Amino acid sequence: MLIKLAGPTMLFAALIGPAGAAERLPDAIAAPGESVVLSVHAEGAQVYECKAGSDGKLAWAFREPIATLLSEGKTIGRHYAGPNWEFADGSAVVGKAIGNAPGATAADIPWLKLEVAARRGSGTLTPVTTVQRINTHGGKLDGACDKAGEFKSAPYSAEYVFLKKG
Repeated sequence: MLIKLAGPTMLFAALIGPAGAAERLPDAIAAPGESVVLSVHAEGAQVYECKAGSDGKLAWAFREPIATLLSEGKTIGRHYAGPNWEFADGSAVVGKAIGNAPGATAADIPWLKLEVAARRGSGTLTPVTTVQRINTHGGKLDGACDKAGEFKSAPYSAEYVFLKKG
């Protein structure tokens, strides 16, 4: 059990390196010149809705994330549609995706780089300019569905890294 809990953190440390250097991350999501404010673990679900695609066939379409943000095993915030990250200290940011890289397996949602498009409150997230989603596990739901308007969730976990310029 201890190895499972330490795993994502160890993988994250290996990816960003000892000095927080992001050169080992895929270029599409790297944030050179930015420093880590905080890294948190997220556990939750990616929610999908059954919708008609451009071909008229019903398929699962991403709707929103719902996740709990954890640090050292304690809940410190939540992640939800927007995409929003909101911390218990009242600070929050909204991101806009500007880069992505494939997850480790076909079942894993992509790694993302998001720029902060809006912020509110004051606290830990106040100086954040970039959010990275890395070390994703699960969360993908592909393929046909039977009934338009039906919802289904796919469990996922990820690390969210909050960065600031300078």
